[in-house]
Amino acid sequence: MLKRFFVLVVGVVFAHSLLAKELPDFTELVEKQGAAVVNVSTTQIIRAPQAFQGMPNLPENDPFNEFFRRFAPQMPREQESQSLGSGFIISADGYILTNAHVVDRADKITVRLTDKREYKAKVIGADKRTDVALLKIEATGLPKVALGSPEQLKVGEWVLAIGSPFGFDSSVTAGIVSAKGRSLPQENFVPFIQTDVAINPGNSGGPLFNMKGEVVGINSQIYSRSGGYMGLSFSIPIDVAMDVVNQLRTTGKVTRGRIGVSIQEVTRELADSFGLTKAAGALISGVEKTGPADKAGVRPSDVILKFDGKAITSSSDLPRIVAATKPGTKVGVQLWRKGTTLEVSLVVGEIQDNVDKQRGRDVKEDEAQSQSVSRLGLSVSELNEAQKAELKVEGGLLVEDVKGAAARSELQRGDVIMAIGNVEIHSIEQFNEVLKKVPQGRNIALLVRRSEGTIYVPIKLDEK
Repeated sequence: MLKRFFVLVVGVVFAHSLLAKELPDFTELVEKQGAAVVNVSTTQIIRAPQAFQGMPNLPENDPFNEFFRRFAPQMPREQESQSLGSGFIISADGYILTNAHVVDRADKITVRLTDKREYKAKVIGADKRTDVALLKIEATGLPKVALGSPEQLKVGEWVLAIGSPFGFDSSVTAGIVSAKGRSLPQENFVPFIQTDVAINPGNSGGPLFNMKGEVVGINSQIYSRSGGYMGLSFSIPIDVAMDVVNQLRTTGKVTRGRIGVSIQEVTRELADSFGLTKAAGALISGVEKTGPADKAGVRPSDVILKFDGKAITSSSDLPRIVAATKPGTKVGVQLWRKGTTLEVSLVVGEIQDNVDKQRGRDVKEDEAQSQSVSRLGLSVSELNEAQKAELKVEGGLLVEDVKGAAARSELQRGDVIMAIGNVEIHSIEQFNEVLKKVPQGRNIALLVRRSEGTIYVPIKLDEK
């Protein structure tokens, strides 16, 4: 009995020591780096419209004026809206990083340090595309964070966040890196670090630390259906943020590269239809006329495999790599075209924030000159001259009805088929002739004009 008890105690002690070795101790990190994390509070003055100041716009001598003056509820002309966020000091002379959405439209920004000192802050610059803002307070000798390398960060590695969730200053939460290079809808320029660190409203703009005590990201977004933490948090890599900071400090603005193409993901079906051995790269579904890509000879149906020597594994890689390239730089691009690779070079252009978006157009479905049902189970008609002029195209077929194999694809009534693979389509006769040459059971890719954009839609031909 005594022997069993001894073995049990030894086992418990061993398990405890093993567990202690596995779980990290964050106390030293927090003690050293916590002082460089700040609370950012903002105030926005909301001015009530003149029409809602409590009285209707009546002449001074109107008898109802006195009635409204005495009995109508009077709304204040100005109201204050306050919000909270976090930030961290990157230089001893008072430069602070936070999120752009934390200070957006703020009339007053107050930074509070952990020792309760408060400073008025001014915005040096902000970039909404990456959600990064640079603040400055008038102070010296401040504690500052050390910056790390997100490239060396590994999935599964422990990370820690410090911030002010719901206004609770200097709150510490920890977790692991869940994924790297994560793309989010409407966020094309940031390869987010995904973690399971508990991030809540008020944490925005705070730092994400690795176990060396280095900042590797800025906590920016959460995925939530309730407004609170649900296990998915996203941080801006610190190298992306510092590139923005350096541009804001030197030029006051952020410039990004562009090449003038529309792209989509290469699915397994599309890879098969274009003869690619694996689903990788960025498929070009549209090329802007006279843009950098057009001048270099890039065409719709090309697949970009490498840009400036960097492999494009997913289509989401391309916008980030292009945007990070300095406008005016001449780069090499590796393309896949008609079963072979080729190299072209282009000069990167610059994204203009005030570029007008092309207006969407509705395709008229009447006045169709002819109609035919292809072997795809697809009913199409040739565009008339008015439709071609409206869409500014020389050919294409209007989708009238979707059945058969086409019904299992993403094709929609009202789409305009511009090409099969890299073969432009001008007539129903040509459309069917091209289809006859495609073996049964094979995937084909239709270039489709939909609203203001173009995409490739894969369709597998029926075996019979």
